[in-house]
Amino acid sequence: MMKYAFLLFIISALSVNAQKVDSSYKLLDSVKVTSRNIKINNKKLPYFFCSIGQQEIIQNAARTTPEALMVVGGVFIQKTNHGGGSAFIRGLTGNQTLIVIDGIRLNNAIFRYGPNQYLNTIDLFTVDKIDVLKGIGAIEYGSDAMGGVIHITTKEVSSNIIKKFNLSNTSKFISGGMEKTNRTDITYSEKKWNFIGGVSFKKFGDIIGGADLGILSPTGYSETNYDAKTKIKIDDHQELTISSQNTFQHNIPIYHKIVLENYAINQIDNQIHNLNYIKYKLTNRQKWISEIILNASTQRSIEQRSSQKNNSLMYRSEADTIKNIGLTAEIISKPSANWTINTGIDYYKDLVFSGAIETSSNYNSPIHKRGLYPNGSIYKNTSLFNIHYLNFGKLNIITGFRYNFLDIQIKDVNLGDITLKPVALATNVGINYQLNRSQYLFGSITRGYRAPNIDDLGSLGIIDFRYEIPNYDLKPEQSNNFEIGYKFYTNKVNFSISAFQMNLKDIIARVLVEGQVINGYKVYNKRNIETSYINGIELTYATKIDQNFNLQINGTYTYGQNVTKNEPMRRIPPIFGHNKLAWNKKNIFLSITHQFAGKQNRLAQGDIDDNRIGKLGTPYWNLFNFDVEIKLKHLHLNTSLINLLNEKYKTHGSGVYGMGRAVGVSVQWIL
Repeated sequence: MMKYAFLLFIISALSVNAQKVDSSYKLLDSVKVTSRNIKINNKKLPYFFCSIGQQEIIQNAARTTPEALMVVGGVFIQKTNHGGGSAFIRGLTGNQTLIVIDGIRLNNAIFRYGPNQYLNTIDLFTVDKIDVLKGIGAIEYGSDAMGGVIHITTKEVSSNIIKKFNLSNTSKFISGGMEKTNRTDITYSEKKWNFIGGVSFKKFGDIIGGADLGILSPTGYSETNYDAKTKIKIDDHQELTISSQNTFQHNIPIYHKIVLENYAINQIDNQIHNLNYIKYKLTNRQKWISEIILNASTQRSIEQRSSQKNNSLMYRSEADTIKNIGLTAEIISKPSANWTINTGIDYYKDLVFSGAIETSSNYNSPIHKRGLYPNGSIYKNTSLFNIHYLNFGKLNIITGFRYNFLDIQIKDVNLGDITLKPVALATNVGINYQLNRSQYLFGSITRGYRAPNIDDLGSLGIIDFRYEIPNYDLKPEQSNNFEIGYKFYTNKVNFSISAFQMNLKDIIARVLVEGQVINGYKVYNKRNIETSYINGIELTYATKIDQNFNLQINGTYTYGQNVTKNEPMRRIPPIFGHNKLAWNKKNIFLSITHQFAGKQNRLAQGDIDDNRIGKLGTPYWNLFNFDVEIKLKHLHLNTSLINLLNEKYKTHGSGVYGMGRAVGVSVQWIL
């Protein structure tokens, strides 16, 4: 069924009528992509690019930042729990994809392999735009960008608004108590400065699943966010941005652990993320120093977990804290009208604090134990980069390199102090050639990498369905990505298609330690032992049918093979996509969306052993939503009919099912 649905999608996408041009409407023709502070027209990029903006996020009534990405072409979201959401880009996720907020790396020293929840620590109310770069990003942003980069830009006050104060309040609800959210925003602007800030209170109840699932308990959790951003115009050439973003999530159950692994308690008690930064920008308008951009940031990430098995007297609590400082400096040069250079240095330092406490009626007092990671470890990440953007009329070229050197200091209570200093080099060349007014060919060869982090080197404890022990002899993973594609852009129709192959080597993989079992779990450690490849195809199609109707379609197919084990790669998404038909007139917006994913039964042994997948794999699913938005002068109303067919579904690899049929309502007051 899914094969025929995707075939229909391809036929529709290729049915491009170039004669239906309406010069009054521009679909994506003027979209600018920011690549390390350089803005480039999307159609001239030598890569496959997708994005979602604030308006579409509102219209889709997304609940979280990961769920907002579910409609973005080429992005597949896996959810271990209701408070998570890990983005797969070209078959890779976790620490093999990079998350960037306002140019600052979110990935840190304990980002783990496979799905994680950290994307959900970004409050969706603060997001202005999300850009997704596929198979690239290593020269722009460094380690981890093998699958690609999710670049999140947060909201700012428009520089065109002077001496204006705005106050707004948004309330969101989903039936069955699945969401109760309230958000208050304040903006103020003067000629020389502006401010935007807000606070969010969220309560997510247990999921009510589709078909016969009923209430999935426990899955609900609560969240609080607050943020503030001030931009100061020092003079006509200098500006300063000061920003603070803070997320506090509480009592997030790990549903599959409780249901499938005999736990009475297994949850994240607190997930906290704080980001503060100061950004300075000087516009000099000289050839070799056109712009100077300096950024100083601090981050703090705290994850506190607790667990206790049924009929066990042992209660275990764990806490991991990462304190990060970041310093970036770059110079943008424009030696000529068709040549732009970006040169700079990135420095990030992570301090890792990790511990565990076990309590039991058998103990007179709590016992302090080693945490998941070596306590007091230091991870220093320094990079030099140089990127060139060349525009020769119809021919556009992006090329450059990044040299990354790390200083990793691990303090292990069992093995003593260990120092590692791995290095990595990333290179890139991408070419886009304009065939005529509407058509573009593009191709690229990029080399990415992922330096081993503290999670790779020193994790000790239960991870998913295994027990992991440290290995301190690891080197960077490497990827070589080859891509070729075609773009068709008119004022009426946008169509893009891309075929890619990514070759991976020195992949860090968990290896079974024969004969060892701890707490009932088989024991594994990590080694650079695997070689793999991923190939696939991505398509996007958007058209303005008439003055009121528009249609968007995207689809992705990914095939991953572990050459070392002669089996499929783990967690490779099935064929998946998204279709959206929208109608818009004046202040009213209507849309019906269709998300789909095919059956995935091409499994690695690790997938079969994973109780979230099993030997039967994941069934196909189709999800239909209907959204209505009405805009009045001081009032915006959104209503969503979620999962119209009450489908029982979960995305491949997830530990929890999605919502069944539900109604969502959002009311925003603007003063």
